[in-house]
Amino acid sequence: MRTPFTLFFILLLLLSVPTFAGAVEVGKPAPGFTLPTLEGKSVSLTDFKGKVVLLKLATTWCPSCSQLSRELAAIGEFLKEKDVVLLEVFLQDTPEMIARYLDGKSFPMTHHVLVDDLQAYRGYGVYLIPRLLVVDREQKVRYDNGAAATILPAAEIKKLVEGAL
Repeated sequence: MRTPFTLFFILLLLLSVPTFAGAVEVGKPAPGFTLPTLEGKSVSLTDFKGKVVLLKLATTWCPSCSQLSRELAAIGEFLKEKDVVLLEVFLQDTPEMIARYLDGKSFPMTHHVLVDDLQAYRGYGVYLIPRLLVVDREQKVRYDNGAAATILPAAEIKKLVEGAL
C-alpha cells in the first residue's frame, strides 16, 4: 500500500524529469488529436487549420494552470480580435471536475474545453503542467514550453501569437 509520503516522492521524481523531455520540436507539425468536449462533441486540432491555436494542457487541480488561465484571459480580447483559438485540454480530470472548475469562468476568444483520453498526454509527452503551445496556421509548432511548465506573462504570450499570425 502506498503512503502519502511515497506518492509525494513519486510526484517529486516525475517533476525532476529534464526540461527537454516532452518538448515538441519548434517548426515541426503539432501532434494531432480528436477529443471530446464536455458536451460530447468531437474536436480535432486539424479542425483549426488556417487559424493560430493556443494549446493549453492542464488539470483542474494545478495552481500554475489557473495562473496561466488568468494570463490568457488578460489578452482574451486581443485573441478574439485576431481570431486565435484556445484549445484547453484537461488531463486526468473527469468532465464533472472540469465543469466545476470552469463554473463562472468565461473567455472572449474562441475557446474549446476538451477532455483528454491520453491522446494529448502521450502525443505531447506531458511530464509537467501547465503546458502551452502556439500552433500556427499550417499546424506547425511555433512555441512549446516543453516540460519546463513556465508561466508566461500575458504580454509574452501576445508576442508569441503575433509572431505566429
